[in-house]
Amino acid sequence: MKRPIGTRAEINDPNAPAIKVEHLHKSFRLPTEQAFGLKQTIFNRLRGIKGYREQKVLKGLDFTVNQGEFLGIVGRNGSGKSTLLKILAGIYYPEKGSITVNGSLVPFIELGVGFNPELTGRENVYLNGALLGFSNEEMDAMYDEIWEFAELKDFQDQKLKNYSSGMQVRLAFSIAIRARGDILLLDEVLAVGDAAFQQKCNDYFENLKNNHQTVILVTHSMENVRKFCTRAILIDDGKIIKDGKPDKVADAYLKLWS
Repeated sequence: MKRPIGTRAEINDPNAPAIKVEHLHKSFRLPTEQAFGLKQTIFNRLRGIKGYREQKVLKGLDFTVNQGEFLGIVGRNGSGKSTLLKILAGIYYPEKGSITVNGSLVPFIELGVGFNPELTGRENVYLNGALLGFSNEEMDAMYDEIWEFAELKDFQDQKLKNYSSGMQVRLAFSIAIRARGDILLLDEVLAVGDAAFQQKCNDYFENLKNNHQTVILVTHSMENVRKFCTRAILIDDGKIIKDGKPDKVADAYLKLWS
């Protein structure tokens, strides 16, 4: 049976695609004027003044992500790619169309959300792990590995407010990659830390690709698209204008700026 418009469903079917997106639409209401109080709001409505304009961000997207694909999603700022990623993650819901997610999904979006600056690094590791669904026993087993990957073990008992922003992202990333899921959603997380740490991240994602992990990467880096992705999609003005081999899509993206 066809689901109603504006839905997101989760299934577990080994024979189905990892993600199926059908006729996806999403809009946001942007205020155009400020109404002071209920009386002014009612008066504006009676005059036919909405007080907002509708911004159509996604305009009927259709695509499928097969199991084991490393899919890159690219586009200029404001094209709709980050909105799409948040809909896939369940942060936003579509107003039209449907999404079917087959298996467990782990989003690498806004790393470090849930960190408390007044707690130590050690305490934040357990707090963030709990938010990802890990038990204290599981975090105990992963604890040393997390700090070794982040290269911050000397700072584990300092309060997080004394960490630089880069240190916080490195710690959050090192925790997040311990989460296991069928599908990973990545939003520019390859650009964390210094050159040496970025190489460790690159090695990690190269391993994901070699192991045929299903990954969706939203990025502005055509180098990463060419290096890691097995397929790519170019979005512009809320529509898919190119879908295919990473090199072809990367070239099409660069032409948008010429």
